[in-house]
Amino acid sequence: MTSFGDLLGPQPVLLPELHEAEDALDAGTDPVRVAADNPAASIAWAALAEAALDRAAGAAEPVNHDVVAAYAFARTGYHRGLDLLRRNGWKGFGPVPWEHEPNRGFLRSVAALARAAKAVGESDEYARCLDLLEDCDPRAAGELGLG
Repeated sequence: MTSFGDLLGPQPVLLPELHEAEDALDAGTDPVRVAADNPAASIAWAALAEAALDRAAGAAEPVNHDVVAAYAFARTGYHRGLDLLRRNGWKGFGPVPWEHEPNRGFLRSVAALARAAKAVGESDEYARCLDLLEDCDPRAAGELGLG
């Protein structure tokens, strides 16, 4: 039985660990270096996007360089995550559980993309990101401060 309660639906996708990128970030390595060394690791792109959004939060202008950079970083992490999900059997729908740590890079990228989209006034993209998080794991948005 899956934690999502749908026995007939697709099985949850559990992405493989990306030890090198995860360990480097845990050790305090600059996410720029981690992303350059591990461009397929959504977790590095998510860290870059979140840092840019944090910097943007205190800016005088609501749409600024950091917001646009966050959007680009998050979009990259989202797409690299989609690539990895598809290689691991995801068909564009179905559970991607937050509780599985290697899934968090993708889910964090989607959440950062939602925040950046909202900041630039792209409400349709914001809604799509929230819907994707809900489809992947109904708990994810809340865990990521969007719920």
